Amino acid sequence: MKNHIVYKNITLIEALSRINEIAPDPLVLFVLDEENRMVGTLTDGDSRRALIAGFSVNDKVEKIMHKNFNYMKIEDLDNVKEIKRQRDLMMHLVPILDKEHHIVEIINLERYRTRLPIDAVLMAGGKGERLRPLTEKTPKPLLKVGNKCIIDHNIDNIISFGVKHISVTVNYLKEHLEEHFSKPRGEVQIHTIREPKFLGTIGSIKLVKNFYNDTVLVMNSDLFTNINFEDFFLHFQQYNADMSVAAVPYDISIPYGIFDLDGHDILGLIEKPKFNYYANAGIYLIKRHALDEIPTNTFFNATDLVEKLIAENKKVIRYPLAGYWIDIGNPDEYYKACEMAKHI
Repeated sequence: MKNHIVYKNITLIEALSRINEIAPDPLVLFVLDEENRMVGTLTDGDSRRALIAGFSVNDKVEKIMHKNFNYMKIEDLDNVKEIKRQRDLMMHLVPILDKEHHIVEIINLERYRTRLPIDAVLMAGGKGERLRPLTEKTPKPLLKVGNKCIIDHNIDNIISFGVKHISVTVNYLKEHLEEHFSKPRGEVQIHTIREPKFLGTIGSIKLVKNFYNDTVLVMNSDLFTNINFEDFFLHFQQYNADMSVAAVPYDISIPYGIFDLDGHDILGLIEKPKFNYYANAGIYLIKRHALDEIPTNTFFNATDLVEKLIAENKKVIRYPLAGYWIDIGNPDEYYKACEMAKHI
């Protein structure tokens, strides 16, 4: 953030030097007054136009800067719809200002698609037994799909939506995953958490000590998908749900005519019917308070939480997942994902 901030009393030549230093980031500076309040912006284009108009390189920035600038208020920091609007306006850097116009954060919409106010937890403790011998010495999440590991496709996708707090629960061959995530991914440090025993598809979330947001994304780490987490989150917000389950269409076609029966009586004939269902995609958005329903140190699946919340009349919804989705549970699905990765 500091690289993009200057004061209004510097000269244009000093500002141009700073703009040159921040490339390849967006070439825009945020101008502050003596009390650190934002008072304007200056871009590379503004500087060129000022010189053409006859300004000197020794003129102060305050003479040239844009005083009618774009920004977001701090109360809109978690407003994903407003961030989406800024992106639609083709804004690259968006300053977040407090009530006194101090910059508290700058959102980079070139580097991130948005800034989702969620935490993420990926479950990576399984043995991947159906993929042996591939998983005898390598945990399934670290198998390569295309040019990177399965889990990294998911981690990179989550980070691209501006998520900063990501945990991975590990068990089988845990040391490999701990080493894999020992270094930060850009600005994000992935935290690995050891399961003391196998705790199902969501039980290990109780081992996460701190959550920083009121919504938690939970997903299996061995999925190959391009789910749009912004759409998922906005859908979750729209319906004010306690839990949302991403769902993939699953169609069943019967290649025969089937009978509509009442006991022994045939009431009619249905020719080659097709049935449409939604299958659980293994990706969930959950209100943090709903995680209290998960027992500590107990084998517990995400489907158990779905059933428990429904029994308590909580709001559980499904989000229809568009795009591709493969659950890498067996060799056929793994090689299918590898083949698909060649064309993405």
